Formats: sequence, structure tokens, C-alpha cells
Amino acid sequence: MARPEKVRLGEILVQQKLLTEAQLMQALADQKKTGRKLGRVFVENGFVTEEQISGALAKQLAIPYINLKFYNIVPEIARQLPETAARRFRALALEDRNGTLLIGLSDPTDLFAYDEISRLCRKPIELAVVNESEVLQAIDRLYRRTEEITDLAKEVESDLGDYVDFGALAAANPNLEEAPIVKLLQSVFEDATQVRASDIHIEPQETRLQIRFRIDGVLHLQTEADIRVATPLALRLKLMSDLDISEKRLPQDGRFAIKVKNQRIDVRISTMPTQYGESIVMRLLNQGGVMLKLDAIGMPPELVDRFRSIINRPNGLVLVTGPTGSGKTTTLYSALAELNSVETKLITVEDPVEYRLPGINQVQVNEKIDLTFAKVLRSALRQDPDVVLVGEMRDQETAQIGLRAAMTGHLVLSTLHTNDAASTPLRLMDMGVPRYMVGSSLQAVLAQRLVRVICESCIQPYTPSPHEAEWLTAELHNTVDQHQFFSGRGCSHCNGLGYRGRTGVYEMLEMTRPVVDASNAEDPNVFLHAAHQQMAGNTLRRHAVKLAMAGRTTISEAMRISNQLED
Repeated sequence: MARPEKVRLGEILVQQKLLTEAQLMQALADQKKTGRKLGRVFVENGFVTEEQISGALAKQLAIPYINLKFYNIVPEIARQLPETAARRFRALALEDRNGTLLIGLSDPTDLFAYDEISRLCRKPIELAVVNESEVLQAIDRLYRRTEEITDLAKEVESDLGDYVDFGALAAANPNLEEAPIVKLLQSVFEDATQVRASDIHIEPQETRLQIRFRIDGVLHLQTEADIRVATPLALRLKLMSDLDISEKRLPQDGRFAIKVKNQRIDVRISTMPTQYGESIVMRLLNQGGVMLKLDAIGMPPELVDRFRSIINRPNGLVLVTGPTGSGKTTTLYSALAELNSVETKLITVEDPVEYRLPGINQVQVNEKIDLTFAKVLRSALRQDPDVVLVGEMRDQETAQIGLRAAMTGHLVLSTLHTNDAASTPLRLMDMGVPRYMVGSSLQAVLAQRLVRVICESCIQPYTPSPHEAEWLTAELHNTVDQHQFFSGRGCSHCNGLGYRGRTGVYEMLEMTRPVVDASNAEDPNVFLHAAHQQMAGNTLRRHAVKLAMAGRTTISEAMRISNQLED
């Protein structure tokens, strides 16, 4: 293919009637002010979409437009182009056509990029147009740090040599920026954020140290290293989180923040002594990419409206329930983000503070100095708040103070570990909270879980197995043949898993008059019957089945949610 000619993007879009002259003038003025690329200015101003720009360029230059969302990229071919060049030029090597490389380029009019890529690949190249945002996502997935991490781990091993007391060395040099151990950790964090991992597990085994990532709720092995790397790694992490480096026999908890690709990542760390050394688990909380909105977490629209009207009431208790890692905190913070205004005073009492929100007073519980939930909650109520978020109703004392606050004109949001919405008021009574307090203060209970979403790049029709068909028939009360189901084949976009990302599954119990009356009955079954009537079949299981029928998740994921409920 010949080298592309230089063309003006604005003129092409005007010619193809995708842009008006006035919009082009406005975008050129914006570009002058901000220095951003013209294409970005068009997209950010909402004049055109990325797809329209790519399509227009492809038409003008008579080259193909490839939608990477539905393209299975082969990692070995992609890596023929070095990562630095791929990122710099927003480019990807897509196919090797008998010695000619097909390169996907977000700006195929960039002549310098064309020349540089030809030089680096040492092969003739052909161009295709691809969307910039999709190229960047693909680069993050494909250029994994696995080899780099393995090499750095080996470097740490050889560096250890005869050091007997690595602790003394680390304490003496807390800022070893160039040390292999620091580079190793930085690479691990970068790789974890590239694949959207929520947790990093560093686990010493008998002969090896294994590092695993939790992605979309499932653990995956990242790498294995020599067991000798475990001690310096643990020490370095303890130094970063201000933990006691001499204490190896007791569990410790801490936190620290790191910068990965100009994004601040908050890390919660937990250490635990095991048979072969200290096991470390780190929860990654990305503060940069968090856009907390009730509409964006997977709640059905009618449920969003009902939940929104409840959290806008002046007082009462609203509980979000579910097991660990079911997205409760995200839901609560989405609610807080909606309530956050200059006229409202919001206080959170948490252990630990998970998201940082401007304009909100956030308090971290500290059991070591006897700063308990109950103690902080009592003093928080003297601070004249309108809304109080209590991280968790852990015990009777916290629950009672929370409910009392809800009775005296405050809106209280909190979480509880229960299986479903209907059993939650009974759980509060089991904790020793008087019935009248539950009946008068509790406004609603939202129960939730997370299911994995089918990767939209490799989604395909799926025929349910006899066991799945039987389960679905019982749930839908009709034959399964009337519905189409889907699964993911596994591709380069989802690392071969068939799933990419997660979404929430919800049910809500509103404490209406009949439900409150039933809560005063001695027999818990009376209350459960009234609760199930109020929910009218809109259960977690029903929501999961609806997501499977809509092609958002698989039948096996919907069944997994149901099995959790029956445990």
C-alpha cells in the first residue's frame, strides 16, 4: 500500500455532511485554546462519534475500517509492534498477510506514524482505521507485564545473594526507587490495573511464591517466583503501609496510595502469617475512574426511581445487604453522590474509608485506640448531620444507635450481611433491636449480588443443558424453547474467559404499612409472607434470570446467584 496522503479531518467531515462549518470553526477555536487533537475535540463536544470519524477516514482514504470490539486480536502478531510505539501512535498490528503487516491506526493520516511503524516492523505495512478508545483498551490487555514481572523476580533473587537481614537493609533505605523489588511491585500494580483486577494475592507456598489477581470476582494466576522473594516483598509492602516490619507472627492491616499511569490507586493491605510465610492480600480502589451514579450500576430503571425517592426522605434507615464483594459500598456511595450538595451535611463512619468523595466528612474507625463504630457514630450525631453512612451494622450497639438516629430526624445508610431482603428485618431483631424500632425506623432493604457480564466481542447463542432447562422452566413457569440464551466463546478482549465486567442483581423490600404491621407478629413466617407479597416476585433470582434472557449474562451465572441464596 502507498504511503497515505495528508488530509484535513475537519474538511472530510464537512464534505461527508457529518459536521457543519460552524461546528468546525468552534472546534478549531477550542483546539487552539486547549491544544488537544482535533478529533478528540469533535467527540468531546458531541459533534460526531469516534465511529463516524473512523468511517469517514476509511471512506476518504479507501482503506478498511475495523471495529476492534468484534475483532479477535492475536497477541503474538500484535507484539510485533513494540508497546511504546503502539501507545504513542494509537496503533495495533492486526494481521500478518504473507509478510505484509495490517496495522490498525486511529489516525491513518499521520505520515510520521506510518514511517516509524514501517521502520520498527521492518516489513511492508497496510493500514486500517480503528477507534482510538478501543485501541488503548486493547493495548492495555495485550501488552501484559507477565514476562517483565518474572524477570524482575529473578533479579530480586540474585540481588538477595547473602543478605541475611533484609529488614535492616530495607529500613535503612526506605526509598530504594531503583531497587528491583520496587520495580517488581510497580510492574505488578501496573499489570493488575491493566486487566481491571480488584485484588492482588501474594501467597507463599512450600517451594514457590504465587501471585494471583482477582478479575471480575474470579482468581487467576499471574506468576510464580522463587520463595526467597516472599520476605523482601512482604517487608517492602509493610514499609509502604507503615506496618510493623518486625512483627511476623500476627495479622496486620494497613493502607497506602500509589500512582499508576497518572491515576491514584488506594490500596488496602492485609497480612496473615501462614505455614510458609506471610500471605498478603491487597484490595485496589481506583479513585480516578470512579463515576458513582445510581443509573450506572445495573439497577432496573423502575427500581432506581423507587430507591431514589426513599433516599430523599428526611429520615429513616436504609440498608443494603449482601455478602462480601457484592458491590454494597458502590451502591451506598452512588446514593451519597446523589445526596451530596451544599445544603446537606454528610458524615460517613467506615472501616476503612473506601472511596474519597469531596464535600463529605469521612471518619475511619480505629479499634486499636478504641475508636469503635458506636463511639464514632455517637459523636457524629453531635455534629448536626443530615445524612449518616455507617459502614456496617456489626453489633447490637451500632444497630441501636443507627436506628435511634433514624428516628430522630437523620437519614442513616448502612450495610448488613444477610442473604436476602426479606430476612433482614428479622436479623435486626435477632441482634437484639426492639421490634418497634425496626418497624418505625427501617424504610427499605436493598439486597444485591454481582454477576459476570458476557463479553460482547464474542457473544454467541447458547443451548441450555437439560439441568439448566429444568431449572429455568421452574423459574419461568413456561418452556425454555420460547427464549434465546447466550454465552461468551472467549476471545482476546476477555482473556479467553467469555465474560468481561460485572453488573448488579437487585431486590428491594419497602417497609409499607402491611409489612410494618406484620413485623410486630410473634411468628416470623407472618412477616416473611407479608414481605414476599410486597416484593411481588421481584427477587434476586428473577432479576438474574431476566439478565440471562436479555443476553447480558449466562444461565450458569444466574444459577450461581440462586445457589448462594439457598446456602
